[in-house]
Amino acid sequence: MSKKNPGMQIDPELGRKRFELSRYIHLKKDTAPERVVNGIYFENPVFMLALGMCPTLATTTSVTNAVGMGLSTTAILIMSNLFISLLRGIIPERMRMPSYIVIIASFVTIVDFLMAGFTPAMYESLGVYIPLIVVNCIIMGRAEAYAGKHGPAASIADGAGMGIGFTIALIVVAAVRELLGNGTFAGFRVMPSVYEPINIFVLAPGAFLVLAVFVAIMNRFHIGAARRDDDWDPTGRFVCGDCRMCPRVHGCSGKPASDAAADGREGRG
Repeated sequence: MSKKNPGMQIDPELGRKRFELSRYIHLKKDTAPERVVNGIYFENPVFMLALGMCPTLATTTSVTNAVGMGLSTTAILIMSNLFISLLRGIIPERMRMPSYIVIIASFVTIVDFLMAGFTPAMYESLGVYIPLIVVNCIIMGRAEAYAGKHGPAASIADGAGMGIGFTIALIVVAAVRELLGNGTFAGFRVMPSVYEPINIFVLAPGAFLVLAVFVAIMNRFHIGAARRDDDWDPTGRFVCGDCRMCPRVHGCSGKPASDAAADGREGRG
């Protein structure tokens, strides 16, 4: 790693330098900025974690639909994370999952009624996919993995980051599909009149194709934590915690905390 350019690394597979933006991102763990950046970049729910595939593939036929689905999911993520975090000390362990579902379903119902009353055209366009947010694995996953274990402020930021990351992913996929499939962007004609729309992009095969291309791009350029071959660990799984803040990361053996715990047990035995 160059001191002048810490983002320039040697790719062990190709034997040449590659650029990694994540080397410039140093944020304290579980702070609001770190949670937002994590949802948008390191753990983007669509491109990195492959969550929420059903609405991603079904509602990205137009940018307008993508914005509507993304913003509604973001609002539900923030509010459900907040309430689950506030009630985490009250909810019994054996009633955890049913309680989460009730909380999420309550906010989905509120958003469903608001969209039906204030944005009827978008409500009709999105159809059944608004009620299906109840079983969206992104929302349940963040409730179980984060909101149920952290305070309200961090949980709100986590929900906002995941929601923004989800919205960005939907808009990017929808923009390509709508542009190539209809020659429009958010309903406005942008391609010349001689352009012949490629209809497959507004159909299911086009959704899979566009999504696959973006996931491949993310993996090819090592964006986020998808293909790490060195001792850099943005997820903070290693022994000393958050490796993004550690000045000794390149001298670390990179032993995961689970292995360290096992070694400790063997040593005591």
